[in-house]
Amino acid sequence: MIAIGNFLFRFRNQLFPAIIVVLFLLMPPPALVLDNPLLTLAKDAVAILVILAGLALRATVVGYKYIQRGGLKRRVYAKDLATKGMFGVCRNPLYVGNMLLYCGVFLLHGNPLLIVIGIGLFAFMYQCIVYAEEAFLLRTFGEAYQVYCRDVPRWALRLSNFSQSTEGMAFNIRRVVGKDYSTVSAAMIAVLATEMYKLATYEPSGRNVGVLAVLGGAMALVGIATAVISYKKRRGAFRDPVAS
Repeated sequence: MIAIGNFLFRFRNQLFPAIIVVLFLLMPPPALVLDNPLLTLAKDAVAILVILAGLALRATVVGYKYIQRGGLKRRVYAKDLATKGMFGVCRNPLYVGNMLLYCGVFLLHGNPLLIVIGIGLFAFMYQCIVYAEEAFLLRTFGEAYQVYCRDVPRWALRLSNFSQSTEGMAFNIRRVVGKDYSTVSAAMIAVLATEMYKLATYEPSGRNVGVLAVLGGAMALVGIATAVISYKKRRGAFRDPVAS
C-alpha cells in the first residue's frame, strides 16, 4: 500500500479526475430515487451539504495553518512537522475534507453502485497515500512523529484539541482565498457538470435545453472568476503581509 500510495501521490492530479469521469460514464445516474421526486431532492440537498462541509473543513485548515501537500518534485516531502491549527485536531484534515467532497459528488450523482464503489475506491487510495506519507514522516521526524500520532487521530476530528492547537493563531481568510480557490472552483464545476450530466441523461429529447444552458453559463462564470482570482494571485493580491 505504501508503494501504491507513492505512485498515487505523484499522479493523483491526473488520475483522480480521470477515475471520476470513467465511473460516471460506466454507471449513469438514475432518474429518481425510488421514483420519488421529494426523496431525490432531499438526497441532492444532503449531497450539497456534504460538499459544503468538505469545503468548510478545508477552509478552516488553510485559514489557520497551510502546508504544501504537493511534496517536492511530486514526491512525499515535508520540511517541518505540522502539529498546530487543524493538524492538532486531525493528522490529515485536508484529506478528510477531500473525501467529503468526493462523497458529496458521488451522492449527487445518485447511482447506488457508483456511490459504494466510488467512496470505497477513493478511501482506499487516500489510505495508501497516507501510509506513504506516514512512512516518510516517521523516517524524517522519528520519535516526535510517534508522539504526535499518539495524541492526534489519523482520520477522526478530535475537536476537543481545537482550542489548544489554535491558541495564539489568527484565521487568515486571504490565505484561504489565495490557496484554496482552485478546490472551490473544482467542486463547483463538478456539481454543475454532474447536474448537466443528469439532465442530459434524463431528458435526451432536449426538453431541458434551457436549464442546461443556465448551468453551462454558471460553469463559464466559475471559470471566469477562477481566472480572475488566479491573475490577482500572480499579482500578489493574496500574499500574506510581512511585518516590518
